[in-house]
Amino acid sequence: MTWFKDYLSRTDDRLLMKWTHYFDVYEREFTRFRASPISFLEIGVFKGGSIPMWKSYFHNDARLTFLDIDPDCARHADPGTTVEIGKQADPETLARLAATHGPFDLILDDGSHVNAHQIASFNALWPHIAEGGLYVVEDCHTSYWPGFGGGYRNEASFIEFAKRKLDAMHSWYTDQDDLFPFDPIAEQLHSVRFYDSITVFEKRKSQPPTAVTSQNGNVQLSRRALEIRGRKSAFAGKDGT
Repeated sequence: MTWFKDYLSRTDDRLLMKWTHYFDVYEREFTRFRASPISFLEIGVFKGGSIPMWKSYFHNDARLTFLDIDPDCARHADPGTTVEIGKQADPETLARLAATHGPFDLILDDGSHVNAHQIASFNALWPHIAEGGLYVVEDCHTSYWPGFGGGYRNEASFIEFAKRKLDAMHSWYTDQDDLFPFDPIAEQLHSVRFYDSITVFEKRKSQPPTAVTSQNGNVQLSRRALEIRGRKSAFAGKDGT
C-alpha cells in the first residue's frame, strides 16, 4: 500500500474515507491499469476525497467518471474528471452512463452499500465492462447488516448474489442439468475474488474448459468430461468411506 500510504499525506480539504486494508487490494488489483488511459467509473462520491486520489493514481489520459445521487457532489469534479448525478439502481441513469462513458475497464462500487442497489448496478453495468476489465464492489460487509438489506445467509444480500455468480462460473461442469443448468456468464466470468469486504469480478472471454493428457510426448485435448453425467470418483470406497 506504499502509493496510497504516501498519498494520505497529500490530500486536500475533500474528505477521503477508506478502510486501511482496502489499499492492499487496490495495489494488487489495479496496478496493471495504471499505464494505460483506461475508462474508470466509481459509484459514490460523498465528500469527493477519492476523485483527486484516483486522478493521481491512474494515467494522465484516463477517463475518470464518478456517480452520486447528491447534486452537491458535482462541485467536487476536478479538470479531466466527470461527476454525473443519478441513482445507482436507476436503469435509465446506468444506461446513460454506459452510453456516454463506457465501455469501462474498471468499475468500483462505493455507493449506497444497499444490497439491492449493488446488485442492480452490477446487473446493468456488467455488460459494459471491457474485455479484461474488473467490476469491484467494496464495503460488502453490509451484506451482513439487515439494515442494508443483508443479513447472514440472506439470499437477497450481495455476498449471496456473488456466491451464485461463483456457481455460475463453474456451470460448465454441471452434473445436474435441471437443478444447475449452464449459465452463459461462464463464457465471460474469468474469476470471482473475495477479500475482506471487497468482491472482484474479472471479465475475460473463455471457451469450454479443455482437459489435456500427455504420454510419451503424445498430447491430446478433450472436452468429453463436460458431457458426462453421473460421475463418480475412481477412488470411491478405497479410503473406507
